[in-house]
Amino acid sequence: MSTAAAGALLGLLLGTGLVIVIFRSPPARRVRLADRIDPYLRDTPSPSRLLADGVGVGGASTSTEKPARHRGRARAESAPAFGLGTVEALLRPFVEDVAARLDRFLGGRAALTRRLVQAGGHTSIEEFRVEQVIAAVAGALLGASVLALRALLGVGPPALVGVALVIAGTAGGIVARDWWLTRAIREREDRMLMEFPTVAELLALAVTAGESAIGALERVSRLTRGELGTELRLALADAHSGATLVQALEGIAARTSLAPLTRFVDGMAVAIERGTPLADVLRAQAVDVREAGKRQLLEAGGRKEIAMMIPVVFLILPTTVIFAFYPALVSFTVIAQ
Repeated sequence: MSTAAAGALLGLLLGTGLVIVIFRSPPARRVRLADRIDPYLRDTPSPSRLLADGVGVGGASTSTEKPARHRGRARAESAPAFGLGTVEALLRPFVEDVAARLDRFLGGRAALTRRLVQAGGHTSIEEFRVEQVIAAVAGALLGASVLALRALLGVGPPALVGVALVIAGTAGGIVARDWWLTRAIREREDRMLMEFPTVAELLALAVTAGESAIGALERVSRLTRGELGTELRLALADAHSGATLVQALEGIAARTSLAPLTRFVDGMAVAIERGTPLADVLRAQAVDVREAGKRQLLEAGGRKEIAMMIPVVFLILPTTVIFAFYPALVSFTVIAQ
């Protein structure tokens, strides 16, 4: 690498740093209304625990935006987003600005809010966008390392390929964080499906024993500690805050995308609205849930059986063939010589 190229690279880095420092300094940074009124709101008393769960009075938290917003705000106030101390304090305004621009560019806040709630509602939209920005920067740095190797050592792909790698790394970081969210949603729903048959049986037993619908939900929510138990507690919080039990149950279906759970909740809601015996409905629903669980196990077993053929065909069978024919091949070679 020539001295001129190294000087140009260092000058570019210095200029970029100076531009960031100047434009993100307090005199140049635009003061938002939230920054002005935030010091006057810090000493306000904590809201109700029901509101902290994302519940609004008079309506179930079928609005998927409330849980993510409240939980994300509580977590943002309790712990720093990056955990880097002074570096975080310096970079946070810049990163949040970039995250806001990314959110305006990508859009789809309603769909993203629903997905965040399906993943557990522990992350707000702003936090998710910040994490996407961090992932994009990490991907860009991986691509920029190729350019750095070419600039320092003179080896590597052409500069145009390096720039393309930087752009691909930036886009890949954004997509990777979105894929991780999808994976978290799938894992959470898998855990809910595993808990679902047991919760359905417990609800049926509680109602058969004489409990009311709300009493059965309270008892089962106290006994369970999984993802489905959390959803039951959110539904109870909705019901206690002023929503009807049917609205609270519909909130569970709105916060998940599981078809068996949606059918179960719809069956309970119809039984409550029409006054049909809830115990019979719950027992029938519990049987359906058990049958659905058996079908899923059989389907999973079929998929695993096919996956097990891959090492057998591509690893064990070739090894067996080699052990069977190698002695004969050596013998033919010796005879031919």
